[in-house]
Amino acid sequence: MRYSLIKGALNATVVEAFDINDVANDVYEHNFGHRPYQGNIQTLNAADLDGYDADAWLMSPPCQPYTRQGLQKGSSDARAFSFLKILELIPQTSRPPRILFVENVVGFEISDTHTKMLEMLRENQFVTQEFILSPLQFGVPYSRPRYFCLAKRKPLSSQNPQFNDELLWAPSPLLGSDDCMVTNEGEQSHGCCDKLLRACQPIEKFLELKNFRDEDLDSRIANVSETSEEIEEGNGSVNSPLNQFFVPSSLVERWGSAMDIVFPESKRCCCFTKSYYRYVKGTGSLLATVPGKVKDKISKGEDLRLRYFTPREVANLHSFPDDFQFPHHVSLRQRYALLGNSLSVGVVAPLFRYLFTNQSC
Repeated sequence: MRYSLIKGALNATVVEAFDINDVANDVYEHNFGHRPYQGNIQTLNAADLDGYDADAWLMSPPCQPYTRQGLQKGSSDARAFSFLKILELIPQTSRPPRILFVENVVGFEISDTHTKMLEMLRENQFVTQEFILSPLQFGVPYSRPRYFCLAKRKPLSSQNPQFNDELLWAPSPLLGSDDCMVTNEGEQSHGCCDKLLRACQPIEKFLELKNFRDEDLDSRIANVSETSEEIEEGNGSVNSPLNQFFVPSSLVERWGSAMDIVFPESKRCCCFTKSYYRYVKGTGSLLATVPGKVKDKISKGEDLRLRYFTPREVANLHSFPDDFQFPHHVSLRQRYALLGNSLSVGVVAPLFRYLFTNQSC
């Protein structure tokens, strides 16, 4: 991004976007009218980066080397090489960025890649503040904790410099509040978590398909948004735009005890991964469409008519704007995969406001 601050307001222009995924670039172009650079970032050199004349670099490198379920190979994982290359190039540029923003999964903060990043930032006169935040802390009933690094190159200064070089697990500095200020995961109290959940909106506020019954399915199908239209999948087209979202009873019988089941009135659902809709175990919550009560598992014989959240509903929980759309040719599974790899706008927006507030130049 290239930016300026006029009377405290941010005036920013995206000078280039980068993504290696063809379908992701289709979606970006569909929504923003510009197709991202799709070459290998590792082929860029310092002169290429200087040519963009960018003030701020916003980066979300591949997370697979740092996930808790993965091999945790860190910087030795080939998928980390592109980010490491960018870090190596920053000192070589004649016009290094004034601001850096980095997002990744929880686990990145204990990796050797993180250590290399902080070393580069310190050696090149950057001050940093780090956060691990979730949409739950911003009133959205969605548990998706992620790591964020906010870095400014001197003479720019951070807001609340007392938090420089700190890793915070609360958004208090962003909100101008001291409530629930914690600096590590272990300090998060049950009382603080309960307070956050009470402040969250219920899931029903984020649904596009609400309170439907068998007798009015047909009328509701006609009003389903683009994300729920009939889509050709590998096993043929789906007869009903709505039926494709219901979980087959065979899967409920087999995996019911492992499913995370929520109701419209619930104030928390689990993180949706790129494998949502392909698998029901550990990929995101399922919604009960009839009243019921779930403790550890589904009661024997209980039919909650579970369904997947639609892509539009997942986008809503990511706080995507109402006018966000997928091109028609993007399949249902591809939509879920892209959303599973995306960021929460509800978390990133306050971080950006905090990061770009003018302090000193």
